[in-house]
Amino acid sequence: MTAAEFDSWLLDRSRPPLVMGVLNVTPDSFSDGGQFDDPQVAINHALEMSESGADLIDIGGESTRPASDPVDDDEQIRRVVPVIRGIHSRSPIILSIDTTRAKVAEVALDAGAHLVNDIAAGRDDPGMFPLVARRRCPVVLMHMLGRPKTMQQAPAYDDVTAEVSGVLNDRIISAGVAGIDTERILIDPGIGFGKTVEHNLELLRRLRELTVLGRPLVVGTSRKGFIGRITGEDDPQARQFGTAATVAWSVANGASVVRVHDVGPMAQVVKMIRAIVQ
Repeated sequence: MTAAEFDSWLLDRSRPPLVMGVLNVTPDSFSDGGQFDDPQVAINHALEMSESGADLIDIGGESTRPASDPVDDDEQIRRVVPVIRGIHSRSPIILSIDTTRAKVAEVALDAGAHLVNDIAAGRDDPGMFPLVARRRCPVVLMHMLGRPKTMQQAPAYDDVTAEVSGVLNDRIISAGVAGIDTERILIDPGIGFGKTVEHNLELLRRLRELTVLGRPLVVGTSRKGFIGRITGEDDPQARQFGTAATVAWSVANGASVVRVHDVGPMAQVVKMIRAIVQ
């Protein structure tokens, strides 16, 4: 998928589901930390994901796993820019920059990224919304309770789905006030970001309620801890079948984009569910 095709997809109310491949160019991500911190290895992996069925590649230079520490802007840029440039020079695939920092996002966009994926939904850096508005790029706004360092310390909600929906709606409104075209906004309920196992399951169970917000829904469950808690798999890379179940459920219940590590198998899941639903 090219940038122009993605922009057309955003306006298409039928929106066939897309697969977003995860590329962490970090030494400490929960599932694949250190595997792709060499730029050439990361570039090759991105091209492999593209060939395996990824429609987008989400590139991050900062781990946001529970209890992680923030990474400064310059270090994020050092990690992601050579990878973005390398992929962009060899493939037209959509590249997303996974960051909460406006400076990182701007340099990444200059290097060839087309989409900003902000897990803080513009709340971490006051410069993020003005940047997105100025650059007229698509943006993913995610719900997170607190910050990665502390988000899993006894998260609590009265009604997790209603509260997540309310926060996302507020962020959509705030983005619009800042000049961001609502048609370019995607939303993410933030599975695993300040949620217990029960919260994650409740959000998945009631996923269709979030589609009422009218924006494409991004769901990222891949290899996450709640899957391990349920399946008994301690190794994140052994959670492929549990991930496949959540991907299938998400697509069948309104997800427009699924964010995954194991692109080949999950692209097949998406194709199969799409065929059944349609």
